[in-house]
Amino acid sequence: MHSSDQPESVAVMFGLLLRHFRELAGLSQEQLGRRIGYSKSQVAMVERGARPPKGVFVQRADEVLGARGALMAVAPKPPSKGNPLPEWFAPFAEEEAGATVRHEYETHVMPGLLQTEGYARAVLAGQYPMFDDDEIEEKLASRLARQSLLSRRPLPDISFVLEMTALTRPIGGRRVRKAQLHHLASLAQLRHVQIQLMPEDVENHPALDGPFVLMENTDRRRMAYIEGQGGSFFVTEHPAMGNLFGKYGLLRAQAYTPDRSQEMIEKMAEEL
Repeated sequence: MHSSDQPESVAVMFGLLLRHFRELAGLSQEQLGRRIGYSKSQVAMVERGARPPKGVFVQRADEVLGARGALMAVAPKPPSKGNPLPEWFAPFAEEEAGATVRHEYETHVMPGLLQTEGYARAVLAGQYPMFDDDEIEEKLASRLARQSLLSRRPLPDISFVLEMTALTRPIGGRRVRKAQLHHLASLAQLRHVQIQLMPEDVENHPALDGPFVLMENTDRRRMAYIEGQGGSFFVTEHPAMGNLFGKYGLLRAQAYTPDRSQEMIEKMAEEL
């Protein structure tokens, strides 16, 4: 899954140089990862040459470690084909593809894994700066491709807690919203997908500071992902990561049950 067009020796050489500059700077793998927006395990894999650096890893590491362009000069070159994913989002998409457990709390928009083509197109068309038509099509295809996680074998454990605003905001207009709600209801019927709605009259809950995603991979490695206005970061260490898993458990306890949520989604769709 993590194949590269570069010879293995290039990734190994880069990893050795990265470790050299990191140790000169007196930083641990965890500290470097926190400063550049990647997890400790990702830094460790790059240093071992087991994974080529992705996204803005090289640029940020070069700046933080004061390498003066040395890391950028020897870094494995990315494939020539452009990646429709934003550089800051690509590391998450890579981790997501291998997830066996994925939980998400969302506040204002339908999560990408649950979006219909029409809804996703409307979301992408409303971005600023605006994408041109070709960019929208590329990003749309990439977003829809990520949804293969929902049908991957073995089936992953997937759940969502959604604020009502994510369902009531009329993105794309009435027809698009109606189709999106019907799609959401059909996904809620899958045995391995649980969708819960947060009641609007809940006065308080522990995640009012924003959305997040929790994941666990085949090696039982857990992580959390937090995203905001054009940037993101991973949380991989305790107590912060444990606190987020704890928050999600409380959210699920305060939300409507999956069965009740499905009934509400179907009713909302029929009333449009």
